[in-house]
Amino acid sequence: MWLLGTARANLVFFPQPERVSGGYAILSHTWGEEEDTFQKVQKLNPHRSSPPWFNPRDRLTSKVRSFLELAERHGHEYAWVDTCCINKESSAELSEGINSMFRYYAVSAICYVYLSDVEYYSGARSRPMWNVFLNSRWHKRGWTLQELIASRILVFYSKEWISLGTKYELADRLERATGISAAVLRFESPFTDASIATRISWAAHRETTRPEDAAYSLFGLFGVNMPTLYGEGQHAFCRLLMEISKTPQSGPPGNAPNRNPSSSSPPSAFADL
Repeated sequence: MWLLGTARANLVFFPQPERVSGGYAILSHTWGEEEDTFQKVQKLNPHRSSPPWFNPRDRLTSKVRSFLELAERHGHEYAWVDTCCINKESSAELSEGINSMFRYYAVSAICYVYLSDVEYYSGARSRPMWNVFLNSRWHKRGWTLQELIASRILVFYSKEWISLGTKYELADRLERATGISAAVLRFESPFTDASIATRISWAAHRETTRPEDAAYSLFGLFGVNMPTLYGEGQHAFCRLLMEISKTPQSGPPGNAPNRNPSSSSPPSAFADL
């Protein structure tokens, strides 16, 4: 997997996510009109002729730059972002990234969720703020489902990068927004204990830009690995169901409910709610 150095946004390759010394931070977000790409980061990486004051991180979008700065402040040397850590011009790397993505989130040291449509203000504990949080676009996207379930320590941030709370702290509210049991979100019950139908229902009202991604984004929830074939449309879901029928539903590694993740998370704006 490719990771970004948090200090300078340099690309570093690791053969396995478990081999990253000290772990890595990971970003969960919804895509906007402008996103950084693997190729952009490659071009920004400094050459020997670059002046010493030049930091490629400063040339990234505000979202990714702020994420890297936050991760660095929290002591993380490396970080992963889907938009710029997968070379989407390589079909092999794209397929590997999609099949490995659940694992990337499960193994990460911490996941930062950036809610671009939730603005923090002085009345953050008021009902209007909470309603905005519950109706965030993030809860309605297909890919964020696996990111929510897989990540052990997950912290929500507002548009201004203000901490809103951890998955553990907000599990009851998240259950209302997503239909996923608070016990699953708190790792008190393995998500693989839920039936196949229940796990599929978690994605029923979520949207993806490409029809194939409605199936591809569920690979991790069922421990499935299969080739990605963009252009196959709805047939992707048929292939997924066939693979599920052949795969023991014990789930991918790294998801045993073995600890309370709230103790090592940043402070929450909703902690007293």
